Amino acid sequence: MFQVLGVKNQALKFCLLAMLIAKHPWRWSVAKRLEKFKTTIFTQMSMLAIKHGAINLGQGFPNFDGPEFVKEAAIQAIKQGKNQYARGYGVPDLNSAVAARFKKDSGLVVDPEKEVTITSGCTEAIAATMLGLINPGDEVILFAPFYDSYEATLSMAGANIKSITLRPPNFSVPIDELKSIISKDTRAILLNTPHNPTGKMFSREELETIASLCIENDVLVFSDEVYDKLAFEADHISIASLPGMYERTVTMNSLGKTFSVTGWKIGWAIAPPHLTWGVRQAHSYLTFATSTPMQFAAAEALRTSETYYEEMRKDYMHKKAILVEGLNSVGFVVHPSSGTYFVIVDHTPFGFENDIAFCEYLIKEVGVVAIPTSVFYLNPEDGKNLVRFTFCKDEDTLRAAVERMKAKLKK
Repeated sequence: MFQVLGVKNQALKFCLLAMLIAKHPWRWSVAKRLEKFKTTIFTQMSMLAIKHGAINLGQGFPNFDGPEFVKEAAIQAIKQGKNQYARGYGVPDLNSAVAARFKKDSGLVVDPEKEVTITSGCTEAIAATMLGLINPGDEVILFAPFYDSYEATLSMAGANIKSITLRPPNFSVPIDELKSIISKDTRAILLNTPHNPTGKMFSREELETIASLCIENDVLVFSDEVYDKLAFEADHISIASLPGMYERTVTMNSLGKTFSVTGWKIGWAIAPPHLTWGVRQAHSYLTFATSTPMQFAAAEALRTSETYYEEMRKDYMHKKAILVEGLNSVGFVVHPSSGTYFVIVDHTPFGFENDIAFCEYLIKEVGVVAIPTSVFYLNPEDGKNLVRFTFCKDEDTLRAAVERMKAKLKK
């Protein structure tokens, strides 16, 4: 357009563009279904961390590398020429490895060719599931607080979103509230266990109640289980393994959290064929395929022994102890965390109006990043007293963050 008008000056181009946007804002604005959403809180906080030189205990990515054998498998796959498009729903080697791991963990036997779909991280598995199985106007229930991608993706699918709030200190499921909100109009429940951001693990009793209500009302379950190997106090239970649930469940997972390779973005969705068809249809038009060499490396990773997972859990429990002890000593009210690599705390002893104000102060004046949890609720007021810290960092980083808070954070 500017070339046609003969405009070459860059500053003038921006001025003209601004005038066009001001005159016709509807032509340039974001789609209405996404108008309420801003840049993700993780991006915002990470940018502030860089700007202020703060220690980032906010975003959930490790500051240490994944295991050597996994990285070496990726290198070898690249050198062996496995660098072109993969089959859309995954290279056979990884589909089989995912199915084998799922059998070992849940006892369920699934067909890797018909019931496993490889995706670009669990976030894409979530998106493909929502877009492939939810119709505009369908009712979907979330447990708040929830990973912020859930609400945004459901909005893109046109879902009618309802939420049930898990409240501190134990974040137990309010069963009576769930019974009152679920109905024949409910299409799906979105479950996350171990739970981000609270660290809660849904108990067998809670899962059995959810399963019973889903069967009674013919409701699907979308189960995000990316932290399944970070269960510290009890064994993880896949809701798909409960009687009558596999045929109505999509189980989603990924490689990144367990093997500290979050940048690889390798995830998967496991579901019976009639649900897998919808997931694959959406996946085909989202990313089509996922990184080929990383899929081969992921298959190698998933074939590792149980010793790896045991050592990983032991290491994370030690890191968690360092952070929890430090947060308690600073004066936070620390809520129990039995899974994931997150801890939720109550910041109100420090006198701030809400979680956003506290986190901004923490970054700018103390030099530590936490995530405000109000963004994880349909009603932000429900989360205004809580913030999330992560302990997926090396010990020196965790201790340095605690020392900064001890020195500069005053009640």
